[in-house]
Amino acid sequence: MKKILLVILALVVVGAFAYQFKPVKESVEIISSAIKTPDLVNKDSLTIQSRVNIPVGFKRVEYAKGSFQEYLRNYELKPFGSKIINYDDSQYFWQSGHVGVLEIPVPKNGLQQCADALIRVRSEYLWDNNRKDEIGFNFTSGHYCSWSKYAEGYRPKIDGNKVSFHKTAAKDHSKTNFYKYLNLIYTYSGTLSLYNELPKINDVSKLQIGDMLIKGGTPGHIAIICDEIVNETGDKLFLLFQGNTPAQSVHLVKNLEDSTISPWYKLEKDAVIPVSNYTFYDSKFVRFK
Repeated sequence: MKKILLVILALVVVGAFAYQFKPVKESVEIISSAIKTPDLVNKDSLTIQSRVNIPVGFKRVEYAKGSFQEYLRNYELKPFGSKIINYDDSQYFWQSGHVGVLEIPVPKNGLQQCADALIRVRSEYLWDNNRKDEIGFNFTSGHYCSWSKYAEGYRPKIDGNKVSFHKTAAKDHSKTNFYKYLNLIYTYSGTLSLYNELPKINDVSKLQIGDMLIKGGTPGHIAIICDEIVNETGDKLFLLFQGNTPAQSVHLVKNLEDSTISPWYKLEKDAVIPVSNYTFYDSKFVRFK
């Protein structure tokens, strides 16, 4: 009997000793995990490509110089730590979901929300590359509104879902008038019109820079792929940036689910994909024409 009691006592002592050091073991594991997690952010860099490092075993997918893909990849960023600012100059309430703020002004009129910010980026690329005739978007009603017709003086007359265009203004091909055109697009277009208008990407293996993760609706949301890397087995990772509602700074988002690859994302069709402060529950992808 004494032997049994001694054995039980010994087990209790050993158990107590192990329990005492359990928090220490957990702390060591946490610290070890933190050490193993690569730091993929260059805080002193001022473009998307130079701000974010590549995980071991990956390389950037190459695109032609002057392409929309290279334009996005090399977009300029504000200094690291810049805040997301709303259109009224107030700070957005949550500042923990981004690793960079893009050098894109936020109009004080509050119109440049999530879809509008990407419409602006696409339109400015076409403008800067002398492809102005390609600038045009559908209204939510389905009616197409081009920059070229707007510059010629044509304006929409809107009556419910009926839209007609009439020449009511003088010709004006200036950059100032271009931004007035974009304000019109921001007013009558959005995630729903983009989802209905743009080609769908059903094969995620074909995703590329410039494709957009979208939830078409009122409200909906949208984010654009701005960098792409691949490993030897063909696995791809992507970076995303987004605008938001209220109209605010366009920002490069963190991956809050997987810190080992953040801010890179694995993207899958029909998957649940949290992006900063929004979750796509049934992810779909579209591509600018």
